Amino acid sequence: MKKVQLLAKIEEIVTSQGFLPIEIVIRGDNHLRIVEVFIDSEKSVNADDCSAISRIINDTIDSEDLIDSNFRLDVSSPGVDRPLKFLEQYKKHINRKFELDYTERNEAKKLTAKLIRIEDDKLVFGDSKLEQLIDFKNINKAKVLISF
Repeated sequence: MKKVQLLAKIEEIVTSQGFLPIEIVIRGDNHLRIVEVFIDSEKSVNADDCSAISRIINDTIDSEDLIDSNFRLDVSSPGVDRPLKFLEQYKKHINRKFELDYTERNEAKKLTAKLIRIEDDKLVFGDSKLEQLIDFKNINKAKVLISF
């Protein structure tokens, strides 16, 4: 298996299709290699999106002989339990409540608040009375809280 080539090719395919490669996990052994690809976008990711990208990746792995053993390819969205990694992921979560770990003036802080808007690379959390501006690069971990 050509792991570096495989990772680069998967990232290239995902981004060329307009999606963000969130995480690529390669595990297993020479009997069965498992490749898990998690994708996201500024909009939602549906089963058709995952299926289309899976076909392209699968065809590329076969045509370029990137895995020299049996393999299983799984392409999916990261799901709500995974922290957000890229600024582009936040856009579809405006008006949702977040749990944040961030750093401000070298001090670790936590915040639970609604994402109100995004201004360039800054995120505005809070409500109509109080707003807090947090620079994206200072966010250590951000998770959308789902309410039912």
